[in-house]
Amino acid sequence: MEGHAEDSGRVYQSTRDQHINEYHYHGDENPGLNGPDSVRRPAVGRAPVILRDRAEVLERLRMSTADEGGGQAFVLHGMGGCGKTAVAYSFFQFVTEGSDRVGLWVNASDRASLRSGMLAVASDRGATDGELLAARNGLRPGADLVWEYLNSSAEPWLLVLDNADAPEILREGSWLRTSPVGIVVVTTRRAAARWWPGAELQHIGVLPREDAAQLLCDLAPDSGTLDQAAEIADRLGRLPLALTLAGGFLSHQVLGPWTMDAYRLHLEVGERVELIDQGADILSDEDPRHLVGRTWQLTLDAFEERGLSEAVTLLRLLARFASEPLPLSLLNQTEIASVLPRARTESALRALLDQSLTELVDVSGVRCVQSHGVLLDSVASATPPESLSRLNSTATRLLDAAIPKLPDAGPEEPRLRLLGPHAVALLRRGVAPETTEDLVGIANRLATALHRTGDYLSAWENSRSIVEISEPVLGPENRLVLAAHSRGGRGLFRLGKYDEAEMLLREARSSQEQLFGACDPDTLDSGHGLQMVLGNLGKREEALSLLRTVIAGRRSALGDAHPLTLRSQSSLLTMLSASEMEAEDNSALLSLPLACERHLGPDHTITLGARHNHSWTLYVLGRFTEANEQIQQVAETYGRRFGPDYPNAISAQQLYARIQYKLGNFEAAVELMRDVLEKRRNSLGTDHPFTVASRKLLAEFDSRGKAL
Repeated sequence: MEGHAEDSGRVYQSTRDQHINEYHYHGDENPGLNGPDSVRRPAVGRAPVILRDRAEVLERLRMSTADEGGGQAFVLHGMGGCGKTAVAYSFFQFVTEGSDRVGLWVNASDRASLRSGMLAVASDRGATDGELLAARNGLRPGADLVWEYLNSSAEPWLLVLDNADAPEILREGSWLRTSPVGIVVVTTRRAAARWWPGAELQHIGVLPREDAAQLLCDLAPDSGTLDQAAEIADRLGRLPLALTLAGGFLSHQVLGPWTMDAYRLHLEVGERVELIDQGADILSDEDPRHLVGRTWQLTLDAFEERGLSEAVTLLRLLARFASEPLPLSLLNQTEIASVLPRARTESALRALLDQSLTELVDVSGVRCVQSHGVLLDSVASATPPESLSRLNSTATRLLDAAIPKLPDAGPEEPRLRLLGPHAVALLRRGVAPETTEDLVGIANRLATALHRTGDYLSAWENSRSIVEISEPVLGPENRLVLAAHSRGGRGLFRLGKYDEAEMLLREARSSQEQLFGACDPDTLDSGHGLQMVLGNLGKREEALSLLRTVIAGRRSALGDAHPLTLRSQSSLLTMLSASEMEAEDNSALLSLPLACERHLGPDHTITLGARHNHSWTLYVLGRFTEANEQIQQVAETYGRRFGPDYPNAISAQQLYARIQYKLGNFEAAVELMRDVLEKRRNSLGTDHPFTVASRKLLAEFDSRGKAL
């Protein structure tokens, strides 16, 4: 008998016992900037079960909460795996469960995680969507925004900056500060006092032998005696992370339970024990990831012995990606069958979760899997060379399948932003040249998709990283590398950096023209992007000439009905003056929206854009009533499909305001422009050229309206 589920229902069937975990987000279907914050819970995967030999440091931390104030910063420093995060977690639980103090937890392991986490803190403390978008796009100082809201918090708080192993990134953005409202706790491997001025440093080291042995017995009470546990603890260097993994391994064996003696014997065999012994002997001098790598290998060996080889394969596949959250949907695709049966992916992932080798996280409503960067590096370095080609090609195909083949305009998509670091990481892992080309093409498509959802900063950063990694491998004249340069130029334009955008697009277009010809699609694409920059820089004649060249080239190369040809023609509607429109035979141009509708359909994004631009032409020609009717429809469609804060929706609203003013509806025009200015100030920043232009237009409307 088989169960059946409909809509959002779930049916779970099994002939044996089941253990089911489900993670749900309840809210809007597209949470975007309003997605749920995950900073209220420590992102530590499996919570520490037992904390030993940390009473002194915990007591010092607890003393700081004696009153409701703050102003203190503590730095928990020590080598990786010593349990710094476990101490911070215990203090976090103590604070949040025993007082009214709010707990906030941020992963500070890299720039992207730190920035997104701190902005989530700002959101938790009351920052608006517009303020967050401006900070996310680099148009207002992110750290200032965060600390403005932390300082004005109505509730006292505890802020944990976990895994801050690169204090340079905290210093660069001035992310680490103190506040009279809260307490800051940092966990890091970097102990030098110069990195932490004004903070109280607390060293977290390995456990004493007795505590280490007891911890292992706490985790695996039925696997051996305290003396046997002490022998294993000695061989693991009494490192809490290694002990936790070993205890978890021993306690979760079902089909073939291991004793502590059996575990110890495995530690004494081959290179594993040599590496662990080296780590145990010189832990303070060597990278502690070697010890983690050996503990991991023991667990993977056990997977193999238990017939769970797919768990090993899945972890090796995850190691091709970044340590950032990876959308689970990426792993639930048919392309994964190249390395393991899709039906076994679920059991493989559960095995990794059970052994603390990965964790589930929620990012803006997107369910993700995340593994520690140290673990991934260890796995990647130990992956058999003969497996790399297949793993890399599978990871590439998974990314390819997760990105739209033809990226379209749309609301911000958190899932797409999460994919960026993984495309970059896969390139950094080092793949074959042919796979590198495939990856660059995929990453370019991802940058295009991000750009068209209005996430211009992420798109630009993605393109920049692609160029930095791929250009030394493929060469500066490679078609895909040049396309990445061109896409980066478009991102700079949307970020308001016109001069930089012009330089980058000119260079890319010049190289493309020399290498591929003037009518090559890539050359024409760069030309289309460049003419937009030139037009906004006031170089109208050059922009108009270039646009006509692009239109002619696209007609020749792609045909009159191709979407890109129609898009460039649509741009011409915004370039011509009234006299130019009247002097030329532009009947075909004026009927462009109908042509777009005929060739592409009424709901196509380019058709919508053509109607938008046609409204501008009607406005320029003084046909305000017709323009008013059309732009209202366009603005409503933009708002319905993309949201009211989407860049094109704001642009349409500004044109609507212009038309209202010409029709004599001065109060409506001023009110519309005030809303436009507020949206642009929040999303683009005060000094962005678009914001400046909107501010001038509002002032003009306001002054003339009062005069009349």
